[in-house]
Amino acid sequence: MSERKALLILHGKQALNDEVRAAVESRREQGWELAVRLTWEAGDAQRLVNEALAAGYTHIIAGGGDGTLRDIAEALSSQSDQASLVLMPLGTANDFARAAGVPLEPAQALDLLDVAPSAIDLGEVGGQVFLNMATGGFGSQVTANTSEDLKKVLGGAAYLFTGLSRFSELHAAYGELQGPDFHWQGDLLALGIGNGRQAGGGHVLCPEALADDGLLDISILPAPQELVGTLKNLLADGFGIDNMFVRARLPWVEIKVSEGLYINLDGEPLEGDSLRFSAKPAALRVHLPENSPLLSTLAAVSRPG
Repeated sequence: MSERKALLILHGKQALNDEVRAAVESRREQGWELAVRLTWEAGDAQRLVNEALAAGYTHIIAGGGDGTLRDIAEALSSQSDQASLVLMPLGTANDFARAAGVPLEPAQALDLLDVAPSAIDLGEVGGQVFLNMATGGFGSQVTANTSEDLKKVLGGAAYLFTGLSRFSELHAAYGELQGPDFHWQGDLLALGIGNGRQAGGGHVLCPEALADDGLLDISILPAPQELVGTLKNLLADGFGIDNMFVRARLPWVEIKVSEGLYINLDGEPLEGDSLRFSAKPAALRVHLPENSPLLSTLAAVSRPG
């Protein structure tokens, strides 16, 4: 099996991206067998990953935004010993890639093909996995309701703009979170369960998260007394009031809420009033920069059983 054989699974919207085309041609000139396939509809990522593995590709390149990365990571995770993943971030937010230090330029992203892959964790809830973060509460609704046209004009700032325009709709929900040696209950406005560190176009919710420690970072934003006024300031600062968060690092956490909690899994919506999130240690081999902030510097990482 050739070690210089890669398949780029590219989001259909990027089909005419000249930078991607140039990056692919450059790699081919360097002796790589690099094929390109486009996604068109739901289920394409799983199908294309399966076809790539059957054809003997040793590297899968995910070209797209956080949702595309999640879909391909999920498809590859059950067969992670057969191929490794390279990230080519082409979305609006690119939250996981930015936190991991992955270059945003296609050619530089493909340079990571030459870096040895690292075994990283995935998050899991209800049979679905996420590479970056599960977010809950108002922040998730902002992400889901930000228009594609606004993203094109404002980039990541579109999420903040949408949040500011809808701040009067904010409301808290009562929730209870339970994990190993951890319990919290009360009214919450937002929740982040991170394998990565940021979501929603650059909001750093889990600033100390590591992608290879076998744990999920939990960040809870409790509801302040002066709800609307305080949250308007929070959104204006990009969730910058860090000391308001309650944080923990756990192998799993169960969440119960008084009303259905809207969850966003790297762009994939999920709702429920009782959910269990858990870390899947070393579930995927990914080519990240050697000095990536998301990789542990410890010589050996103790992973929960």
